[in-house]
Amino acid sequence: MNWYDVLSLAKDGSPAPSRRVEKTDAEWQAQLTPEQYRVARRKGTEAPFSGEYCELHAAGKYACVCCNEPLFDSTIKFDSRSGWPSFTEPVTENAIQYERDSSLGMERIEVLCNVCDAHLGHVFPDGPPPTGLRFCINSVSLSLLPEEAGQTS
Repeated sequence: MNWYDVLSLAKDGSPAPSRRVEKTDAEWQAQLTPEQYRVARRKGTEAPFSGEYCELHAAGKYACVCCNEPLFDSTIKFDSRSGWPSFTEPVTENAIQYERDSSLGMERIEVLCNVCDAHLGHVFPDGPPPTGLRFCINSVSLSLLPEEAGQTS
């Protein structure tokens, strides 16, 4: 995957998800903390360098806080010095949904959980090889699923 693939997915549509999770707004509010709800369901952003996973380098999979779908692997997490956890690619081709975002007077690509439409953050073309991508993700939109004993990623 590279930046041109991301632009194409944002324009032409993302791959179908493995499953769908849909809840009412009231159900999401009951399940999530106020900050999780604000960011994941209302497209907010947490303050830079404030998130629990910004500096954490524990092994495991990072899943959507709303539906528990695995999204990113700790082995492709890197320190972008941006203030948010950053990853070079999702765990599967259909884990992420890509949408054009022209809010704040600029053109960006928003990334959402493809299973439940939770707002995760944005993807940028300034990451390290091999993809050159930087998935800049809000910690509050994630939960860490630790690796099981004896399992490797």
